[in-house]
Amino acid sequence: MNTAPIIDLITIGDELLLGLTRNGHLTYLGEQLAFRGAAPNRNIVCRDEAGEIRRNFELAWRESEIVITTGGLGPTSDDRTRDIIAEVLGLELLYSQEVEDAIRERFRSFNSTMGVNNKKQAFYPAGADIIMNAQGTAPGLWLEKDGKLLIMLPGPPRELNPMFENQILPRLSAEGRLVDIAQIISFQTSGIGESSLELELDPILNPHKDINVAFCAHYGTVDVRLSSISGETSLADVQELAAQCIEKLDHHFLTHGIRGITPVVLDQLRDAGQTVAVAESCTGGMVGAAFTAIAGSSDVFQGGIITYTNQAKSELLGVPSELLEAYGAVSEQVAVAMAEGAREKLHSTWAISTTGVAGPGGGTPEKPVGMVFVGIAGPGVAFAKQLDLRGNRGIVRERTVNVALDILRRQLLK
Repeated sequence: MNTAPIIDLITIGDELLLGLTRNGHLTYLGEQLAFRGAAPNRNIVCRDEAGEIRRNFELAWRESEIVITTGGLGPTSDDRTRDIIAEVLGLELLYSQEVEDAIRERFRSFNSTMGVNNKKQAFYPAGADIIMNAQGTAPGLWLEKDGKLLIMLPGPPRELNPMFENQILPRLSAEGRLVDIAQIISFQTSGIGESSLELELDPILNPHKDINVAFCAHYGTVDVRLSSISGETSLADVQELAAQCIEKLDHHFLTHGIRGITPVVLDQLRDAGQTVAVAESCTGGMVGAAFTAIAGSSDVFQGGIITYTNQAKSELLGVPSELLEAYGAVSEQVAVAMAEGAREKLHSTWAISTTGVAGPGGGTPEKPVGMVFVGIAGPGVAFAKQLDLRGNRGIVRERTVNVALDILRRQLLK
């Protein structure tokens, strides 16, 4: 029987509670652990205050089997996590010359000198294993005590994420604390919401009580992970259930594994020997950025034109002024003209356009915030789709990007 450990996350930092920084650690660690059959029991967000760190750690340590902390391992006076937890556990703080040497060498590589306060980061609780930090100065810590496990991670995501993926997860898996990733079948969907997806798949999966189903929704895509709860259902049987799900989903199926929509679209274009360009208004270059974030996209992506004003739409894309005057920039007609203009100007097989009201202002009763048009132009095809999106400006723009890519993906499937 595979029994997932009880895991508590403690994310430490005033900036999280003040709303200055979103709690990306919960999103990242929760997804990584859930993918391996060990979703966290809870997340405690706590201030950089000694009494709060103590109180919340004591609670988590008492009630869980694995405690993961993030933040508070830096060199400044408000980085208290290491010291307080060592005190709670009654452990002496020891000093690692190896860590000091590594920090000193990192500063030297940047033609800088290590400050005396960085020596604070070389201390560790007796009995802990030091997890070296290839991306920063704060090492992580792995401590087993009283039949429980404590994992302490640095706060910056650029340091935490690779440390967790490259050092922590492999060790947790090797010790049998997580489901073997090879025993999990995952795939992604696009253009269908999480609740609708569950209803679609329930007739297939509900009769199989030993199958654990995990959904992870993003803006426009949903990850699906299937695994055996007991470990007794064979991998072949899990794969067969996944195949049945994929067949039923038809064009809502995006890809095997967890890749994201942009690489899928790029591969489709590449396989067809075709190219794409973009003309963006409300997304301000985000669709083009999605393409260029993928290495090797230059063999497919021709370029993009950001036309935020009517004048720019006319002069750079050739959108007729009479269309702008008659229908306005946020319209089906202008979205089509933008896509056709980008396709012609950038000599591409396909073109995507975006124009809309991202908010928070600028909406009208006829064209409210969240109204967006995505245009598509390609071989024998020119149309626009109206989207009615909800959320703040960032969400509207991000959802527009993913929906635009999905519309092109479905055209390429035809």
